[in-house]
Amino acid sequence: MRDETQRKADARLARIGGQISAVRKMVAEDRYCIDVVRQVQAARSALSSLEALIIDDHVDTCVQHALEDGGATERREKVTELVSILTGRKK
Repeated sequence: MRDETQRKADARLARIGGQISAVRKMVAEDRYCIDVVRQVQAARSALSSLEALIIDDHVDTCVQHALEDGGATERREKVTELVSILTGRKK
């Protein structure tokens, strides 16, 4: 993972951690259900954004390396990994 991606991921994880803490507090305080759900949706969206950041970095680094310098087996492995992660299937 590139340094810039790690920095961005760390910042997003800190924000996500704050969102999760806020949800926990809202539940403990018996806050209005819809407000809690909205906060959960925001956390889910932030996780999705983090996932996209990491996948983009993976494509730009690991997959690109396999396509340029790897053998057929390594290229196939990288493509299979991407397909499985993007479709939600286990490898």
